[in-house]
Amino acid sequence: MNFKHSFLFIGSLLLTFWLLISFSPKPKIVTSDLAVTSMLFYTVLDYPSQLKTSQPNTEIPFLDNSYVAFKEALAFKESQGKYGAVNTLGYLGKYQFGVSTLELLGIKNPRVFLNSPALQEKAFLVNTKRNKWVLRRDIKRFVGKKINGILITESGILAAAHLAGPGNIKRYLRSYGAIGTKDAYGTDISSYMRKFSNYNTSFVTAQKKPDLALP
Repeated sequence: MNFKHSFLFIGSLLLTFWLLISFSPKPKIVTSDLAVTSMLFYTVLDYPSQLKTSQPNTEIPFLDNSYVAFKEALAFKESQGKYGAVNTLGYLGKYQFGVSTLELLGIKNPRVFLNSPALQEKAFLVNTKRNKWVLRRDIKRFVGKKINGILITESGILAAAHLAGPGNIKRYLRSYGAIGTKDAYGTDISSYMRKFSNYNTSFVTAQKKPDLALP
């Protein structure tokens, strides 16, 4: 076989091979439901952060009704909880005490009071204990009743006493809301009765002369 015949023979073999490949049936690629499910499953596992962040935040903060919650809510209303607060009328501290009330509690130096968070916390507790003692009979008599559509509670009475003083609260309760009072900014007794009505202030013991001494 000479070179020319060899070349023709090899060419015919290559042509035959190409024709076989071109016209052979191609295999089908079948994607079953199981295969699709598997791909999705691994996609989720590969991107857990995306899955987590796509869920809405449904957590609701728990707000209790303890004495601590009571005093902090009242402080926020009074001064946004700032120990160094002094308002335009000269009321001082986190709970906005007047100078005359501080003197009644035995605190003679407003500057010392303003610079001592521990003294402010103690003064609030002592004043609340004293107010509870002054209003002890009214608490027993009026808690559970409604005045001007507001349910009267112990915590509401004590909050209002902090606002307006226990004497004004006595007049308000015993007149069934006919005799009320407002502070210099227009806040009235009934608004405090309503706003702070749902706290448990049983921790506070009624005392005529509670001790202000710090530990």
